[in-house]
Amino acid sequence: MPTPATLPRPLRWTGALVLLVAVLASVTGCAQAPPGTPAPRDRATAPVDRVEPLSPAPSPHLPTTATSADGRRVTVARADRIMPLSGSLSEIVFTLGLGSRVVARDITATFQQAAALPVVTRNHDVSAESVLSLTPDLVLAETTTGPDEAMAQIRAAGIPVVVIAPARGLDDVGTRIRAVADTLGVPDAGKRLTERSQARIAAARTHVPPAAHGRPVRVAFLYLRGSASVYLLGGARSGAPSLLRAAGAVDAGAASGLTKDFTAVTSEALAKAAPDAILVMRKGLESVGGIDGLVRIPGVAETPAGVDRRVVAIDDGVLLNYGPRTDEVLRSLVDQLYGGAAADRAPTGRGA
Repeated sequence: MPTPATLPRPLRWTGALVLLVAVLASVTGCAQAPPGTPAPRDRATAPVDRVEPLSPAPSPHLPTTATSADGRRVTVARADRIMPLSGSLSEIVFTLGLGSRVVARDITATFQQAAALPVVTRNHDVSAESVLSLTPDLVLAETTTGPDEAMAQIRAAGIPVVVIAPARGLDDVGTRIRAVADTLGVPDAGKRLTERSQARIAAARTHVPPAAHGRPVRVAFLYLRGSASVYLLGGARSGAPSLLRAAGAVDAGAASGLTKDFTAVTSEALAKAAPDAILVMRKGLESVGGIDGLVRIPGVAETPAGVDRRVVAIDDGVLLNYGPRTDEVLRSLVDQLYGGAAADRAPTGRGA
């Protein structure tokens, strides 16, 4: 997850003061961007990318028996060396207060507390040798974690592997937190974190300005990987519709009849979706050369979003996690979509 950009070194005190005011304005949200311009830094990554663990840290009560999403019943006898094989699962474990027990990470777990851990997976490409070399007591995996041969090798070595069902929307935030917490023998912490997360999401929703409920903004979620020439338009199963509904918006892809998760971007599909704004992952946007590169993708420039250059960018590692920081993602989405109108709706303190 990106850190604030390095600023040029001013040559005069006057320049330094101007620069300092600009930085403070962007961090506090006081600076107003021109209409249709995405916020330079969203709340999900500013000023420092950290999770907020529960305090005091809970003590696991083990053994537990977990029902893995792959249908297995798994007994967890120890949780001194935990290995979550995705950024989302790492976030939950750390936020439960058990980060000191985590011994490795996926490349997407880039929040500050996990950044120094060794990487054993890269976008679900697991190295069984790397996992086993760190002698974990427990491996937490996603349904998409693989390859299957690597996961079988880990299980054959006697390491308990619990697969956590994926989240598709806001309603799954608590389910996923509790699944991890119950597996780790800290159900009370899971309940506390679920309640905290749900309260913060509810607070973030109050930032949606009343005007948004009249004619909702149509937002297309685009998955972009310019280096591989991958340009996909999200549909009903992409994971984005729930987040967009909470922001008072409509998923343009789903509303245009796309029932799958993603479909290739075409001029025809974008014309039918007719988005007023485009939602992207930050690294995806960077991979196509920023907004200038985005509007050169066939069909984008002809949409209302392309004409207005109305783009919302949120960090890859948190956008669709549906976990303890989803309130920050939602608040950033609302702020970027509606600008000052959203900022005036409710206090920015997280509370709870």
